[in-house]
Amino acid sequence: MKIAVLALQGGVKEHINHLKSLGCEAIELRKAEELDQVDGLILPGGESTTIGMLLKKTGIFHKLREMIINGFPVWGTCAGMILLAKNIENDEARHLQTMDITVMRNAYGSQINSFLTEKKIEEFSNEPVPLVFIRAPYIISVKPNVQIICEINNNIVSARQDNMLATAFHPELTNNLEIHKYFINMCRKNNSS
Repeated sequence: MKIAVLALQGGVKEHINHLKSLGCEAIELRKAEELDQVDGLILPGGESTTIGMLLKKTGIFHKLREMIINGFPVWGTCAGMILLAKNIENDEARHLQTMDITVMRNAYGSQINSFLTEKKIEEFSNEPVPLVFIRAPYIISVKPNVQIICEINNNIVSARQDNMLATAFHPELTNNLEIHKYFINMCRKNNSS
């Protein structure tokens, strides 16, 4: 199993370290042709507008979008979730537009409003998992084909649509590996089908 983390901008190393600690081969992806060598891709947190622009500048955008539409497993954390969203409530920018969700950028406010909480999310684990929110978005609406995985204070902070997983929080900034295990399993199931 080989999973890439998009390494154009944002929090890459932490995802790589979590994947490796689970025995997964992990690479930093910077070129479109590297997509052919991996079983899944993590779109990390960072600045969604910058990452979206760099996806186009590096030539990754069109190939990645087509692969996602055709079932390639992808997980967007924070900014990555914004990249996947078909609609962004408070921004005219649109990026990959593959997931039937509408998100609100910086929904929790500025950096000073970042927070940590814990919640048992049955889709991921039988135990509570720590959730780190940093200038986080949240999902304000989903189409019926999207599974809501987690809500915090009536805000949707994780969802899945087929081969796409989205989290508003940053599992890579905790020691908990459950959500990375979940994504590896998504990639494994896709690989065996």
